[in-house]
Amino acid sequence: MRTSNPIFSRWGAARDTDRADTYARRPVGSSVGGRPTDDYLANPYAPGADTSAQTGRNAVTMDDVLVRTGMTLGTVALTAVLSWLLLPVDEANLGKSYGLAVGAALVAFVLSMIQAFKRTPSPALILGYAAFEGVFLGVLSSTVSTYLSPGVVVQAVLGTFAVAAGVLIAYRMRWIRVDQRFTGFVAAAATGFLLLLVADALFSLFGAGNGLGFHSGGLGIVFGVIGILLGAAFLALDFKQVEDAVAYGAPREEAWLAAFGLTTTLVWIYLEVLRVLTIFNSDN
Repeated sequence: MRTSNPIFSRWGAARDTDRADTYARRPVGSSVGGRPTDDYLANPYAPGADTSAQTGRNAVTMDDVLVRTGMTLGTVALTAVLSWLLLPVDEANLGKSYGLAVGAALVAFVLSMIQAFKRTPSPALILGYAAFEGVFLGVLSSTVSTYLSPGVVVQAVLGTFAVAAGVLIAYRMRWIRVDQRFTGFVAAAATGFLLLLVADALFSLFGAGNGLGFHSGGLGIVFGVIGILLGAAFLALDFKQVEDAVAYGAPREEAWLAAFGLTTTLVWIYLEVLRVLTIFNSDN
């Protein structure tokens, strides 16, 4: 099962290339390393016979994923707090602080793209991305809390954890069925959502001050809720990818990719929750 998350889509790419001929020559339904060949076709992590002896020693575990995810999210949280404290957003310093935040966001984006297209995970790139992303989130959150909606940041953090916990429970209880149809629907919905974001940015840039109206009022809340639901759907895809990686013996180093993918999804959810709560509190 592949996910539409561009980070996770890199998992197993090299393995697919290296073993394509081996599996193509085997009859469907035959077994390799105790697992059916057709399972491999549906999941890129199934090891071939040549690596099965190493799987027990070098395969990723759930503990590996949890530790790396904790390190990555911890880096985001630490730099966010430091930027909140050290980059003031009062009238005298707002322009400078916001400029640094935008620069940090651009660096984080570049680092994320480099890692997304690498064949192997780089902890330095991933933690660097987390650090710069934290700077952006810290300044943005401080600005929103100071000028738009005091106290909203705590609500947004709690809301993000609530969404993540809800998706995890729903996934573990199998209330969410992550299959090919689900993946295709999420990919199509995300494409439409991103196109609307681009259109909104273009309208804002060329004179329509409020863009398509996604920044305030009922339409803004609806758009934000759709963004949260999309983030939740991607989180379910990420959980599926992690589960498959553990079950099929992905290399241990790829726990860093799990941490990277989960972090990007949680950041997305936080930003959308922050948007919805800010609009809601402003309207009231």
